Amino acid sequence: MFFESWAGLVRVIVVGALAYAALIALLRTSGKRTLSKMNAFDFVVTVALGSTLATVLLSKDVPLAEGMLAFAVLILLQFAITWLSVRSARVSRLVKSEPALLLRHGQFLHGAMRRERVNEEEVRAAVRNSGRGSLSEIEAVVLETDGSLSVIGRSDGGSDSALTDVGGQEGGGAKDEA
Repeated sequence: MFFESWAGLVRVIVVGALAYAALIALLRTSGKRTLSKMNAFDFVVTVALGSTLATVLLSKDVPLAEGMLAFAVLILLQFAITWLSVRSARVSRLVKSEPALLLRHGQFLHGAMRRERVNEEEVRAAVRNSGRGSLSEIEAVVLETDGSLSVIGRSDGGSDSALTDVGGQEGGGAKDEA
């Protein structure tokens, strides 16, 4: 059916504007972490918020107040989980994946790359995006918890302190556990 009534269109406009405003207000009050780069947990919350918004907009059976409460519950749960994950290593491990080392001392770690489903071309692209032209200039490439690739260049006399929480460090990380 193409058109049912003007009342339905007005409802979508009014409820859409109010639901959007409520969602923005809730996201702003919940802090920057709610809108940060997404790991898998954040992605699920974002999809759930989008689904809730669509339901509130298009279903006459869901009042705006219930939709706003659903937004608040999802954001509150996300806030609670992130608050707990900062304070508890166990919760953090449950919610977030560990960063993974994909390249070390200019050498691909093929076992790690297979586990993370990343190919050499993607790693090389990240190296190029970092402004470097040679893998020999690279100390490490890390697949971060949000899916981005971090490229760490070689430095004279520097330490590997940025890699302390990265998986694949056993034995200095130079060997591939293929």
